[in-house]
Formats: sequence, C-alpha cells, structure tokens
Amino acid sequence: MSVAMRMRGLARKEVKQIIRDPSAILIAFLMPIILLIVNGFGINFDASHMKVAVVIAAPEETSRGLFQALAASPYLDPVALPDTQAAEAAVIRGDVRGMLVAREDFNQLLARSGRWPAPLGLDINATDPNTARILEGYVSGALATWMTGLGTERRLALAGGIDLQYRDWFNPQLRSADAVVPGIIAMVMTMTGTLLTALIVAREWERGTMESMLASPAGMAELTFAKLGCYFVLGMGSMALSVLMALFLFGLPFRGSILALSAASALFLVFALGFGLLISTLARNQFVAAQVAFIATLLPAMMLSGMIFDIASMPHWLQIVTLAVPARYLVSILQTLFLAGDVWPVILPNLLGLAVAATLAVGGTLMVTRRRLD
Repeated sequence: MSVAMRMRGLARKEVKQIIRDPSAILIAFLMPIILLIVNGFGINFDASHMKVAVVIAAPEETSRGLFQALAASPYLDPVALPDTQAAEAAVIRGDVRGMLVAREDFNQLLARSGRWPAPLGLDINATDPNTARILEGYVSGALATWMTGLGTERRLALAGGIDLQYRDWFNPQLRSADAVVPGIIAMVMTMTGTLLTALIVAREWERGTMESMLASPAGMAELTFAKLGCYFVLGMGSMALSVLMALFLFGLPFRGSILALSAASALFLVFALGFGLLISTLARNQFVAAQVAFIATLLPAMMLSGMIFDIASMPHWLQIVTLAVPARYLVSILQTLFLAGDVWPVILPNLLGLAVAATLAVGGTLMVTRRRLD
C-alpha cells in the first residue's frame, strides 16, 4: 500500500471521527464566534448615558439651562427629582450614578460679583472607582461648557464661576480593590462550584464506577442530591475562606449582614454545583466537561457580570443577555453587602435571580439524568 493510500485512509478515519464527535467542530467554529461577540461588545471602557439625578431647588431660567446643558452631553442622562431624599434613594438603589444638587440661592450666588463661586454638590456612587472618576469628569465638562455659553450669552465674564464639590459614597477612597475583590470572589465561586461537580460524573463514567452506582437501589434523585450535599459543604467553606481573605488580606469593609451573605452564597453554590453536574452528565468526558465549564461559566462571569466592565455601557441586547448570567446577581449582592450594607431593594431582586438559576440548574440535571448506560 502506497503512502498516498495510507494517508487517504487516515484522513477518512479522522473525518469520520470528527463527524461522530462534533466537539472539535464546535471548538474550531462556535467558540471563536462566541468569544468575538462577547468580548467585542462586552469589553467597553467607554461610559455613556450615565444617569444623574438633578435636584434644583429654584427652577429658574439659569437652573433650567443647567439641566439642559447636562442633557446635551452625550455621556449623561440627567433625571430631574423633586428633593434630595428622592435622589439619595435613587443613588442607593443604583437607579442613578450620582446626584447633582443646586441650592435655592444658586442663581443669586452665580450672578453676584466677587471671587467666591456658586456651590454645586455632586454625590457619586463610588462602588466602581473608575466610573466615579469618569462621571466627575463628564459633569465638570458639561458645567464648563454651560458656563462658557452663559458668559457669551450675557456678554460678560462670570467672576465667581461654579465650585463643584464632590462626595464619593460607599468607597470614598476610590480603592479599586474594594470594587474588584467582590467580583473576584464571585468568579472564584463560579469556577470552584462548577468544577467541583463538572468532573466527578465524567470521571466516574471513564473509570466505570457509574455502572455500579446505577445498579444500586438508590434513585437518581438521591444520587444527585447526595453529590450536591457533599460538595455544597466544600463550596461554603471556600466561600468563607474567600470572604475572610477579602476582609483581612485586602482590607475590605463589610457593612451587610451574614444572613444575606449566606443566602446569596447558598443559592449561587446550588446553581454552580447543579450546573456542573449537568455538564458532567451530558459530557461523560473530563476534558470536554472542563472545556464546557470554562466557556459556559468563567468567561461569562468575567465579561458579563459587571465585575470588570460596566453593564450599563454595553449594547442593550447584550444587557438582556447578562440577565442569564447568574454571576451578575452575585456580584451585585457582594458589592452591596461589602460597600453599602443591607440595601434590600438591590439584594432581594438579585436573590430572586439566583433562586431561579439554582432551580433551573438542579431541575435540568434531574431531567437529563437517566438510569441507563447509553
């Protein structure tokens, strides 16, 4: 047999193998598409349409011009609110990035002569230090443009100008660790929880121990919950270790309650462990299970959870996609508990999202698991 014939035979064998096991096709074609779409749209360092609550005690002509100047900026979306209490509540809930407050005597102070400028207060949610700095720059730029136009319109130089007084909430030192470490905890728990179970069933199929388990009197639901229970204890221990490191190694504050943290951790671990079991049940191969776990959990947790990149800066359709990423809910809860405290309007909806994800993961595992060898 010639070399050419042997090569044709080997090539035919490899093509048939690829057709029988299309995982190579998925890795070669589907994975680049997913990575390019997610990274291309998700990695966005630009911040646009940042919502800012505006409270103007004296809605006169000059004050209305101030609001219009903010609205004219392509980077800001001002929201008029009646008082500081409503604005503070909106900042705490996360509905707006900050609030700009003009006192009743703002117009008089702005129009008077002298060297003392008219004060404006800008309070910013600084859980994300980079976003806080960007917002300060955008507001300062919009005010500077407005002041220039106002001086030209009146054909005079406004001697006093504006004194924009900043106050950063929740993270006054603008430490990046305070914003990043809670997200890293979520990413670690995503991979830890998923990999704890993603490989065990696949390994048992490869070693042949699954046949013995299927021959036992225990039902598949019992086998599933037994695995979940054992690895749940390990996962909660890993979560406790991560929180202790955040507190004592990175010096993060913790302003929330242990009860809320435990509930969020438990729900997320149930999801991660259940999803890992689902992957290993379908894959039956450790290498494939590990690859699927990496693509389906780690990448979304990094790119689409808000840990690194601001979700509000992503395209609207991608913001909708992030709703299917459970790590998004855990990141929001952890950042709130560490930096702000028990803000239940933020915590409860995210706990509901984690509960739905956990139910779907465990339910899906029970549905696809069969007492069969095929």
